[in-house]
Amino acid sequence: MTDTAARRRGRRTRVESADTRDRILTVAREEFSERGYEKTSVRGIAKAAGVDSALVHHYFGTKEQVFEAAIEVAFAPALNAPEAVAEGPLDGVGERLTRFIFGVWENPTTRTPLLAIVRSAVNNEAAAAVFRRLVASQLLRRIAAQLDHPDAELRAELAAAQLVGCAMLRYVIKIEPLASADVEQVIARVAPVVQGHLTGP
Repeated sequence: MTDTAARRRGRRTRVESADTRDRILTVAREEFSERGYEKTSVRGIAKAAGVDSALVHHYFGTKEQVFEAAIEVAFAPALNAPEAVAEGPLDGVGERLTRFIFGVWENPTTRTPLLAIVRSAVNNEAAAAVFRRLVASQLLRRIAAQLDHPDAELRAELAAAQLVGCAMLRYVIKIEPLASADVEQVIARVAPVVQGHLTGP
């Protein structure tokens, strides 16, 4: 075999490996969304992806690590929230952040995987630990870094608690009248509270 042929075969192998990894990740996201963390297994993910379970372990490790990789992609739109903090004056940050977060939840494409993440985190400690780690390191700390307060991390966590709590009641538990209220009305009510957490005295 010539060097050129070997290199070509090597390139195909790398591409095939990337495709396989992406396929496993896509299937894992679907499995966790449909079944939740408890009922999803590495073996089930492998079977749905058409690969051996050893290959799933090779690319991602444990079930917890597969879950983390899967939700990181699904959670990616929400990770842009810190940029909403920095896009304008601080006296409007509450509305910008609230509008951004509710925009993510209102979009069916991003809402479905988020629902799976939240449900899994509520029902399983391993999933909750992954969710906490992801939220703390990639979302809350980045928001806190934009604030000029000694208790910036606490402020960011309180703002997140307000937004996550409202999202849970509206989209997961679906308590009325919050569940069917106009989103603009909800934003108008919630944004000043988020503003207070982030920049208030």
